[in-house]
Order: sequence, then C-alpha cells, then structure tokens
Amino acid sequence: MARRFLLVGLLLIGLGGCNPFAPALEEGDPFAVLMGDPRTIEGFFQNFKAAYELRDISLYEPLIDSAFVFVFYDYDAQVERQWGFSQELEATRRLFLATSAIQLQWNQVLLQEVFDNGRQARVVRSFNLLVTLEQGSLFRSSGNVNFLLVRPDTLSPWRLRRWRDESEL
Repeated sequence: MARRFLLVGLLLIGLGGCNPFAPALEEGDPFAVLMGDPRTIEGFFQNFKAAYELRDISLYEPLIDSAFVFVFYDYDAQVERQWGFSQELEATRRLFLATSAIQLQWNQVLLQEVFDNGRQARVVRSFNLLVTLEQGSLFRSSGNVNFLLVRPDTLSPWRLRRWRDESEL
C-alpha cells in the first residue's frame, strides 16, 4: 500500500507542470502549411487561395498592388469594364461576407513569364471556383485568370497589379 502512495506521489510530482487536457503548443507557425512564401509565384497563389477560402480580407489586401486594375467582359452590355484598388477590396469584402464557404482550386499554369529583372511576371492559370452563399445556393465558375504580378525588388513579395478575368460563365 505504501508503494502505491509513493508511486502516485511520484506521478503527481512528474506531472506537476503538465495538463493532459491542454496539449503543448507546437513550435513554428501553425499557418505555415496554409500560407506560402509570398516572394515566390506559387506562394502568391497559395496565399490568394488561403485568403479566399478563409474569406479573410486582411489576408487578401496585402496581395493587391495599390495600382491594381480588374478587367472583365460584360456580356450583357457587350463591353469590357474595369475597376481599381478600392472597388476590388470592397467587392471582395462583400463577397466574403455574403458567403458561407469558398473553394478555389488552382489548376495548370498556361503561361508564366518573368521579366523586368524578376520584378514583373505574367501568369495565366486555370481555376475552378465554388461559392456557397449564406442562403445555401451555389455558384460555380471556371476559366482562366490572367495576372500581372509586380514587386519593387526580388526580395519583396509579389502583388497583383492587373487581373484580367477570363472565366467562363
């Protein structure tokens, strides 16, 4: 019996700083798997996907250049339209608020060229997008994005300067 108390006492001393209901914190960044290196083109696309799927404007805004332009074709009016930085952030913020889920899948890279000594890149990439609105209705889209990415130097993160929407309705 005395051995049992000694064993329990030793266990309690050994577990004194340990709470089995609160696991230890892991080393490193817990979002490292989710987020990419913004200094690489693939990291930029990974971060874009994370911002959309988490519906987090604070993750999305740093990806957009202050001289941003979004270009799309208005099929109803048969004319090309565009908007700038502030309209893009507002439209994206509204999208994020109106949805309960977004799934973005980046597919093959159709064109990728880096120029201006590594400070600009043109990337055309296919995608599939599934948006679930708050009331449960689904919106699907697929097609290509045509991105112009820019950065002041090769050590800086890529930012989206121009987005030409080439999606299929």
